[in-house]
Amino acid sequence: MQLQGKKIVVVGAGCSGIAVCRYAVNNGAQVVLSDRRSLAEIEAGGNDIRAVAGSVECDFSGHTEEYFTQADLIVISPGVPLSIPALVAAKAAGIPIVGEIELASRLLSCPMMAITGTNGKSTTTELLGAMLRRCGKEVFVGGNLGTPLITCVDEQLDYAVVELSSFQLESVESFCPRYAAMLNISLDHLDRYPDMESYIAAKEAIFAQQSCDDIAIVNGDDAEVMRLAAKAAARKVLFSSSRRLDIGISCVDGIIEWRGFGLSKRFDSRQLQLCGSHNIENVMAALVPPLLEGLDADTLWQAACEFTGLPHRMALVRKLDGVSWYNDSKGTNPGSVLKSVASLGKSGSCPNITLIAGGKDKGGDYRDMCSYLTGRVAQFVLLGEAAQSMRRAWVDLAPVHLVDSVEQAVQLAQKITPAGGSVLLSPGCSSFDMFNSFAHRGEVFTAAVQALPYAETGAGTGAKTDVDTDLAELVG
Repeated sequence: MQLQGKKIVVVGAGCSGIAVCRYAVNNGAQVVLSDRRSLAEIEAGGNDIRAVAGSVECDFSGHTEEYFTQADLIVISPGVPLSIPALVAAKAAGIPIVGEIELASRLLSCPMMAITGTNGKSTTTELLGAMLRRCGKEVFVGGNLGTPLITCVDEQLDYAVVELSSFQLESVESFCPRYAAMLNISLDHLDRYPDMESYIAAKEAIFAQQSCDDIAIVNGDDAEVMRLAAKAAARKVLFSSSRRLDIGISCVDGIIEWRGFGLSKRFDSRQLQLCGSHNIENVMAALVPPLLEGLDADTLWQAACEFTGLPHRMALVRKLDGVSWYNDSKGTNPGSVLKSVASLGKSGSCPNITLIAGGKDKGGDYRDMCSYLTGRVAQFVLLGEAAQSMRRAWVDLAPVHLVDSVEQAVQLAQKITPAGGSVLLSPGCSSFDMFNSFAHRGEVFTAAVQALPYAETGAGTGAKTDVDTDLAELVG
């Protein structure tokens, strides 16, 4: 795709939009950067447009239709709805509209390994990148993870490993990765999609352009994923943590086994630093592309065993007075919360988890989580826009406390969590009601936990406290 001399409108002044502007300008395009927000709002959101402000025309505080209908190409950022009037007018005028991922994929020369799903995308993407690098490969790792794909198109690479959200997959057309992994499907983003089927349809696009020469990596334990993959033209490679596969990769009794593609390999999952069955699934999915590429299995496994996980994803912040504190701020949907809770507490044992949850409600019914939270969570500390909805759903499961801030949540959790228990921040919601990002939320939580003093008395040492009095002191 040649951009020289073309009039391009970039919609959205976030990370990917600014990256597209920079690339397009450097390749001779005339660029308009359009955003519904004002310049002050864009900068307040943490986006620095100074790097491109002098080389693009800025269309802020709304979208000027004339720019859109006279463009040669429109590139939209993830999350920009195609329903905004200027885009509707452009589509009616026959103007091509693509996303940053679609544009970058048309320009990229190296093979792509793409990963989507509701949960585990970032961990799997980073782990796959670490494995490939350990084998001496030049690799780009990014996409929804943080670094836009467009930034690497001129680099000399062996592979591009790309995390893809449903928002990014909405705007692909010819996007065709050599490897496409679908990790799982569960309820998410119903604040954006009218129903679950619409969300699933967006995810399904990762397989749409693959041929029989490509590989679809599929969770064999997820019925919805299997349903989507059945329609894909690519060759399927399954992973499973519930049964032994004759062809594919599976984990039974802690042993991961790769079978059906030449030399079989066995790996002991107890050597991993990542914890939880969901992370074993992530490891299995990440192993498939490099094993099929013929890379050394022992080197790949060494990289997997050294991988400690991502910030804000089940990260142990501190052990204080016999209580373990976990930052799972990246747990932004119910499915992610359930996986994190399961990694800490078994149903039927004495519940020992204080769950801090809440944030911007993404839709859905929190009552669907009840059967899995019962017997695992000892008390809930809720905040943000979703707090009341969560309280109504969970009030019969365990004591529920409402607070106004993460700092209050942390202080209260210290008082009500006994020694031997765990405090888990796993919000089940996006962060944008109170924070700039899940990372910002996780940083505030981590700072609050690190600031806690050792308890001379109270729940942290196993003693009981007057919860109602403590709550009144915290929230006035």
